[in-house]
Amino acid sequence: MALDMTRVLPEARIPELPSPYFGKVRDCYDLPPSADYPMGRRILVSSDRISAFDRILAAIPWKGQVLTQTARYWFEHTADLCPNHVISYPDPNVVIGRRVEILPVEIVVRGYLAGTTSTSVLTQYKAGAREMYGHRLPDGMRDNQALPAAIITPTSKAFDGGHDEPLTPAQIVDQGLLTRAQWDEVSAKALALFERGQKMAAERGLILVDTKYEFGCDETGRILLADEIHTPDSSRYWLAEGYPQAFETGARPPSFDKDVIRAWVVARCDPYKDPVPEIPAEMIARTAQVYVEAYEAITGQAFIPDMSGETPLARVRANLEQYFTA
Repeated sequence: MALDMTRVLPEARIPELPSPYFGKVRDCYDLPPSADYPMGRRILVSSDRISAFDRILAAIPWKGQVLTQTARYWFEHTADLCPNHVISYPDPNVVIGRRVEILPVEIVVRGYLAGTTSTSVLTQYKAGAREMYGHRLPDGMRDNQALPAAIITPTSKAFDGGHDEPLTPAQIVDQGLLTRAQWDEVSAKALALFERGQKMAAERGLILVDTKYEFGCDETGRILLADEIHTPDSSRYWLAEGYPQAFETGARPPSFDKDVIRAWVVARCDPYKDPVPEIPAEMIARTAQVYVEAYEAITGQAFIPDMSGETPLARVRANLEQYFTA
């Protein structure tokens, strides 16, 4: 598919919408409480921004639509396992969701000994750890090997900009982050969602390696799945066909390589200290294509870019006009 690279949504700043909150990738607005929604509703607009190294690197055309529609696919295919925050989709880049009180624990489910961050099981395993997150892993495991069973590796949720810290289930309950009943429910739902995700991914020739879930409580204390689910930004996918050979040779399994921009930046500067050079147009175009390919591989559906409206922002504004307060 030849994508129109001029159709980009770098931001969705809409002054007529109330109570704005602008994140690294999403631009959000909070609608006031009502009889049907005592905690209110949140408008979440997925922009095309791509974030890494605690900064915005570029805007990737169609990325916001891909992520919104991928999450929609999974929300609709997992609602029987866990209720979610979704109310409606007024635009391809927008979800209207129930406002929830986000639980202060980040839930990451892992099916493989993989990862590169300091909190990943592979990093800790290679440093000699065998006991982590309340689990004991066997000796003799190799990089990217399947774990004996999927495990939850929870971390504290650093709302104040601090660093997430690994937690065990006992610590979560003892510190009062969640009640025992909440932890039991969240962990059971997370494992069920991951099992469904792995099964459906396998049918598409993919391996769902690990993923992040965010849960929150509504006004009754009911636990809902929020944010996103099984998107290329919240999950790691490998291509099943190439995994066995990569594992045998110790190579990195083939995946949707969204790291191309990160690698390009790291090769040219220290992104935590230096100004980031302008990302070349051809790299932005390739990354856009990767997101579209990921959507089609994950969902089995053709990606249909929404070309309506003079610009993507004009389209979003028109589709959200019913919520304007000024």
